[in-house]
Amino acid sequence: MNILDYAHSFFGVGAHWHGYDGIPTRFAEHLRYSLEALLIAAAIGLPVGLLTGHTGRGGNALALLATAGRALPSFGLLVLMFLWIGFGLLPVMIPLVVLAVPPILVTAYEAVRSVDPSPVDAARGMGMSESRVLLQVELPVALPLVLSGLRTAAIQIVSTATIAAYVSLGGLGRYIIDGLYQRNYDKVVGGATLVAGLALATLGLFWAVARLTVSPGVRRSGG
Repeated sequence: MNILDYAHSFFGVGAHWHGYDGIPTRFAEHLRYSLEALLIAAAIGLPVGLLTGHTGRGGNALALLATAGRALPSFGLLVLMFLWIGFGLLPVMIPLVVLAVPPILVTAYEAVRSVDPSPVDAARGMGMSESRVLLQVELPVALPLVLSGLRTAAIQIVSTATIAAYVSLGGLGRYIIDGLYQRNYDKVVGGATLVAGLALATLGLFWAVARLTVSPGVRRSGG
């Protein structure tokens, strides 16, 4: 059998669409893990990255922190957190957040630093406060790059959230882990297809958000 046959066998079984192990349930679980991790990572990475980019101070420390975060293996961190904390969602959230913070942090910093200083200086000359300069002048111009960092983090989270199945949680990784254990390759291919589909849907969602939130002038200037 080829991959298409495995996928057809998986999606063609009615039992896979109902119950606690059904596709809608596992999809909702995976989406929940991914969304929670992205929100936590954004709450950490965006304020730090934007503020650091605005002030221009701490860039080297930020780069070092982001590099260290990228170097940590998600699965290895999951095992350590599981041994330390035990069962639950927290051991899964920690490696997902650690994975997602660096791209959000670095792109937010670089986005603000790349803004043309002329309108920023003009805003300050008009007496605008630093918070208004950041939010009303720098952020609208930096938004495309900020969204690209969020998009990268979201896709990485969606792809990596399958590790939740290793500590007996749900999500789409459940099909992959259980399928490998049972030598049921229909499940493995079906689960991998669903994860890939969710990643593509995430990519499309961020494209739509960018079209709605980024001003046409900024899009044109960005090429």
